Amino acid sequence: MSKKILISGASGFTGRHFIQLANKLGYQCIALCHRENDIISGCSDVVVADLTNKDELKCQLLKVKPDFIVHLAAISFVKHGNVADIYQTNLLGTVNLLDCLIELDYPINKVLLASSSNVYGNNTQLPILECSQPEPVNDYAVSKCAMELAAKVRFEKLPIVVTRPFNYTGVGQAEHFLIPKIVKAFKARMSELELGNLDVARDFSDVRDVVSAYIKLLESDACSEVFNICTGKATPLLTVVERLKELADYPIEVKVNPDFVRENEIKELYGTNKKLVDAIGDYQQHCFEDTLKWMYEE
Repeated sequence: MSKKILISGASGFTGRHFIQLANKLGYQCIALCHRENDIISGCSDVVVADLTNKDELKCQLLKVKPDFIVHLAAISFVKHGNVADIYQTNLLGTVNLLDCLIELDYPINKVLLASSSNVYGNNTQLPILECSQPEPVNDYAVSKCAMELAAKVRFEKLPIVVTRPFNYTGVGQAEHFLIPKIVKAFKARMSELELGNLDVARDFSDVRDVVSAYIKLLESDACSEVFNICTGKATPLLTVVERLKELADYPIEVKVNPDFVRENEIKELYGTNKKLVDAIGDYQQHCFEDTLKWMYEE
C-alpha cells in the first residue's frame, strides 16, 4: 500500500507541484484544506479542518492516518495587509498542528515544515549558512522565525525537519510575485515595466527542484534539523530582465515605481545548500535559465 502524505496548503503554488511529483513517485496525497468544496487535482481525498481548531485537526488526523505531513499552508506574500492573519496562520496554525500530533501520541514518520530564507534578513555574511543569525526585517519573516523556534521546542517529541527555501518560482506562481510579473510583461509584449528596487540580487530556485528536495527529505534519515534550499548563487534582477529580453527577442523599458519600493529591502541574498546535499544527495535538475524558458513558453 502506498504511503500517505497529508499536505496543508495543497491548493497553493508549491502544493500543486509537490502533489504532481509525489503522485509520480507512488505516494497517496491527501489535502488538508480550511474550507469545504475545495477540489485539489492529484489528491485522493480532501479533508477540512481549520488550523486554529485543534478538535477538527485531531479528528482529521485520526481519520486520514497519514505517514507524513508536509505543512505548506502559510501567508507567503510579504506585503499582506493584515498582520494578525500572518501570525495566526504561520505561527499559531503550525503550533496547533504539532501539538495535536503530540497530544494524540500519533506515530507520524516525519513532519516537514516550510519556513523561509526571509528569516535571515539583511545578513551580510554570505553565503548564508543554517547557523547564521536570524535577523528578520518584516512580519512575515518574524512569523516564520517564531514558528521555527516553536518547532524546535518540540523536536524531542516529533520527527520534524524545517526547510528554509530561498526565492523560487515556476509555472503557476501568482503574478504579484516578482518573476511571474516580469514574465507576464514580456509575454504580453508590454512596452514598459514598473518595478521596485532594481539593485537587488536573489538566489532563485526552480519550484520543481524545491519539491524534489521536500520528498527526498521525507525519505531521508534527517530529523530535528533545519535545511537551506537554494542554489548557492545570487542572480541580479536586471539579469533576469536581460534573459527574458533574449527569450522574447524584444526590449522592455524598466522604470522604478516608488510605490513598489520596499522599506528594509534585502539587497543581496544567497545561501549554501551543502548541508542539504550531504543529507539527500543531488536534487537540482534545472538552472534558472531553464526555469525562465519554462515560464515564458508555457
